[in-house]
Amino acid sequence: MRSVTRDNITDAFAGYFGPKTDPRLRFLMVKLAQHLHDFARETGLTHDEWRKGMEVLRQAGDITTDERNEFVLLSDILGLSSLIDMLHSPQNGTSSSVLGPFHIAGAPPLPVGGDLKGDFAGEVVLVEGTVRDPSGSPIPGAELDVWQTAPNGLYSSQDPEQATYSFHGLLTTGSDGRYAFTTVRPVPYTVPTDGPAGELLNATGRHPWRPSHLHFIVKALGFRTLVTEVFPDDDPYLDQDTVFGVRDDLIMHYEPQPAGSFPEGFALSGKVDEAWSKVAFDLTLIRED
Repeated sequence: MRSVTRDNITDAFAGYFGPKTDPRLRFLMVKLAQHLHDFARETGLTHDEWRKGMEVLRQAGDITTDERNEFVLLSDILGLSSLIDMLHSPQNGTSSSVLGPFHIAGAPPLPVGGDLKGDFAGEVVLVEGTVRDPSGSPIPGAELDVWQTAPNGLYSSQDPEQATYSFHGLLTTGSDGRYAFTTVRPVPYTVPTDGPAGELLNATGRHPWRPSHLHFIVKALGFRTLVTEVFPDDDPYLDQDTVFGVRDDLIMHYEPQPAGSFPEGFALSGKVDEAWSKVAFDLTLIRED
């Protein structure tokens, strides 16, 4: 088209696709162009604003490494990552939530009742629950990949003082579908702010904090894999998670327990003399279509 105008440029873009273009790709690209063009027209986007957007993308590319993806972080703080999770999270199972950038594959096996706390200071927390289907039946042989921050607010992949798999473990449920482990409370932390995502947060008056949480990836034969996070109900950032990861059904409660009451059947049994806390949280998986 030689007579391209501000009003027909989107149609011109859609008309340039070749006949062998994958239909889904064509649909996505046309919709993307439509929204981008509408955004520019509706806002009267200036050259300086466009150049600033291009500079943000360039900076994101410059700072991205194998260990850090600034484009994903931008997606997180814009709410896009969480929206995609919610669009594809089944209604009758535990909600999914963001994976985050600090997961390490290949965590060592952890027996049911095992310990993640190790030599770290802090109150012992016993986390337990059942992996089940929507009818409430337990799912045996479910694999739970769990991880969290250390008490200093850092994941092991961020902290050279921690072992590689510090606060990481891989549990497998028995016939009762039960999982259980001991740990310490994870703490709130900030997303990285030394790149364009941090610049955007600062420019819009937003804080970079995430509420404390436990991470889970739960897999079982015949069921959809669940990637999620679980948040305590007393966290100060629960209602303003900077990456929008909190859901109503992902809120847990730390239940204080008196000294001398720690149960048998755990790696720390007989070793906990002080007060401790308990978390009970069940996880519901949805069968594959």
